[in-house]
Amino acid sequence: MAIDFSFPPEIEELRLKVRTFVDEVVRPAETRIAEREGDRRFLVDEIIKMRAEAYSRGLWLPHMPAEYGGMGLGHVAMASVSAEAARSSFGPFALNAQAPDEGNMHTLLHWGTEEQKKKYLVPLCKGVARSCFAMTEPEVAGSDPTLIQTRAVLEGDEWVINGHKWFISGAEGAKFAILIARTEDEPEVPQAGNSAFIVDLPSDGWEIVRDVHTMSGSHNHCEIRIANLRVPRDNMLGGRGDGHKLGQARLGPARLAHCMRWLGQAEMALDMMVDRSLNRFAHGSLLADKQGIQWMIADSAMELYQCKLMILHAAYKIDRGEDFRSEVSMAKHFVANSLGRIIDRAIQVHGALGYSTDTPLAKMAQQARWARFADGADEVHQWRIAQRTIDAYKKDGTTKAATGGLPL
Repeated sequence: MAIDFSFPPEIEELRLKVRTFVDEVVRPAETRIAEREGDRRFLVDEIIKMRAEAYSRGLWLPHMPAEYGGMGLGHVAMASVSAEAARSSFGPFALNAQAPDEGNMHTLLHWGTEEQKKKYLVPLCKGVARSCFAMTEPEVAGSDPTLIQTRAVLEGDEWVINGHKWFISGAEGAKFAILIARTEDEPEVPQAGNSAFIVDLPSDGWEIVRDVHTMSGSHNHCEIRIANLRVPRDNMLGGRGDGHKLGQARLGPARLAHCMRWLGQAEMALDMMVDRSLNRFAHGSLLADKQGIQWMIADSAMELYQCKLMILHAAYKIDRGEDFRSEVSMAKHFVANSLGRIIDRAIQVHGALGYSTDTPLAKMAQQARWARFADGADEVHQWRIAQRTIDAYKKDGTTKAATGGLPL
């Protein structure tokens, strides 16, 4: 049988190495950072130490090819690494596999010229630079890139760009941005109106207005004003009108990478839920003996099982070069919603303790809420899934191709 749900021995060994690294290095550092909240110098020093230790343990840059100093893992193998690393908020960053840099690395690897790779990709891979991806705008729906209003006009050997962006993650401190702007007035198809540019930062005409605070606080999600920003002609990434194509090629695997990291958070929440139920006594028995609690544990276990299967199958399709759009959309929608539900149940089992900041659950719940609209709102993914299901039936007389194309 070709179907095998186990990892090769070397990947299983790697997964356990990442788990040990998180337990021994990252979580203790996370605790120290929390105790010195607001001390940026201390934060930077701790991150440098974490990254140095990841490098020494052979855990650096798991998603990139060896020629760039990486481990060359495919998406299935990355699922095991990312889920383990995300058991701490600093885990992916310690491995240099964090958003948005991870997605930007893949984008530069596949779309960049040799000169662009040398100037922008190599520093990212070495961990000496950070980047951001500037697409979303406050004036138009973020889920429809054909509405982008930021405009780039070619003047001689420079593109002059004007516009407005927001929720640009990691913009403060980034060495460059991959910016999506409209360049074509009457494209053959609406999706071919945008192009991508690499913008060196800081630059005249690129103004960080503010860090947009969210319900979980400040996270370097910036609002950007762009006024007469001049970008060299050679800094276009890909070709004219390729912005949407590039963005979708980047966001598809990036959505799944988010799911992989959310998996680690969901599993941690379920572990905490069960541990609490085994150690809390009330009304004559442990919580673990009460049917209402057992139902919450069972529902969470079933959902986590579904999440894992969906992520593994979507990753498998990406690694095989197959069309993965439907599977990633379904995984992104389901995992994002499951994450919120599992964390919420864990809070309920913990009672007031779960609602407090004495456990990580409250912060996890705040962070989890964004998952349902980041990289495409729930409703947009549902719409696309429905379209593909209808199209599959029209074409084949069955919806089989829209439900994973599995051999059963």
